[in-house]
Amino acid sequence: MIEGLQPYSEYQESGHKWLGRVPKHWALLPNRALFKEVKDRNHPSEEMLSVTIMRGIIRQKALLFDTFKKDSSNIDKAAYKLVQPGDIAYNKMRAWQGAVGSSSLRGIVSPAYVVMRPRNDCAPSYYHHLFRTPSFAKEAERWSYGITSDMWSLRREHFKVIYSVLPPSDEQAAIVRFLDHANRKVDGFIRAKRKLITLLGEQKQIITHRAITRGLNPNAPRKPSGIPWLDDIPAHWTVTALRRHWRVTDCKHLTVPFVDDGIPLASVVEVQSFALNLAHCKKTTRPWYRLLIEGDRKPKRGDLIYCRNASVGACALVETDIDFAMGQDVCLIRSTHQNQRFLNYLLHSPFMDRQLALLLVGSTFKRINVADIKALTVLVPPRREQDAICAHLDSQLRVYDASISRTEREIALMQEYRTRLTADVVTGKLDVRAAAAKLPALPAEANADVTKNQPLEEADLEEEP
Repeated sequence: MIEGLQPYSEYQESGHKWLGRVPKHWALLPNRALFKEVKDRNHPSEEMLSVTIMRGIIRQKALLFDTFKKDSSNIDKAAYKLVQPGDIAYNKMRAWQGAVGSSSLRGIVSPAYVVMRPRNDCAPSYYHHLFRTPSFAKEAERWSYGITSDMWSLRREHFKVIYSVLPPSDEQAAIVRFLDHANRKVDGFIRAKRKLITLLGEQKQIITHRAITRGLNPNAPRKPSGIPWLDDIPAHWTVTALRRHWRVTDCKHLTVPFVDDGIPLASVVEVQSFALNLAHCKKTTRPWYRLLIEGDRKPKRGDLIYCRNASVGACALVETDIDFAMGQDVCLIRSTHQNQRFLNYLLHSPFMDRQLALLLVGSTFKRINVADIKALTVLVPPRREQDAICAHLDSQLRVYDASISRTEREIALMQEYRTRLTADVVTGKLDVRAAAAKLPALPAEANADVTKNQPLEEADLEEEP
């Protein structure tokens, strides 16, 4: 589909870094000439919408579904702004991160959002792609104001003076058609890769479950586990409450300040994999760190950090000696005589998933308290056997982990390719007119927002302004 794509024959300097050189016959205009601001209020019964970084404009219920987020919108929605299909809306506080897009939905958004309606010659789908490029995000950042990055705001008056391109109407349509087809192919590739990751993960679960519930000796004497969803277990294993062998320490519930350079905080996001990942965590000051670790709450190598909110049951092993503190919604699990890796495998197993599912049935906010964590039923083999099981699983799962990592990298590369191709096409670095003319029309459902299946990022779950 991209074979033979060439640049346009003639270019002009746009005079704007985010656009660079653009086709000579494209117009360059400030956004105030391309859009008019809309402040249509007093529609409190309309559906709530949200503008997200990864998925553009979506229904708020899709944002809140299966997360710990609550609806933080005002009860009185008279001041909320109506968004019509085809309108452009952006989150003033997140525009520099990409929270902008055209809407295919009718609904209302926060009064703090900005709603723009394209003028006659502007195709909303074209500007949806243009304004979601990394180069526009950089331009939005340049025009945003605030004391810190969390306070940066792209005000409407500054959005209006940013210059954008206006290709001829038929070229806008050709670009959108080309990108619809390209994104369909990319989405198909990514779906196939994610399905592979799911299958690899399921196989890992089977291997893990077998090892941590049956042991490594198939001839060992067995006894009833006493657990309705679990078959017989090795006769010499103990079935007991987690608190009998592990100590659980809750985080200290303080509202801490965040700083750019400080002491790491391990919270929900950092415990999503087997080992703790502090690469992108929030940070606080050392005085606040000292408050957070009071009462033997200082994590150390070998501890487990367990999630008790949102992603209940997620758990990660501490494999670092750097100073860090526990953030909100996690707790620390420690033992001086048991193999922490064994417990981590157990906590990641279907055996524990089933237990948590029964425990959380009917729970609205998917939250578990420390007393329930201490009461979790665990299987405890002798320490030497725990060590052997861990060595076995480390070896068996290594090949699956390598395959998953490789596949995730392939997805990331394809997403990078999509981003680069979109940016080159919407800013005229590549001429797709001839290629688009050969493409058939797609079914209406295939022309929906290409980011609809993208996972939400943590910033998408921030409080609505």
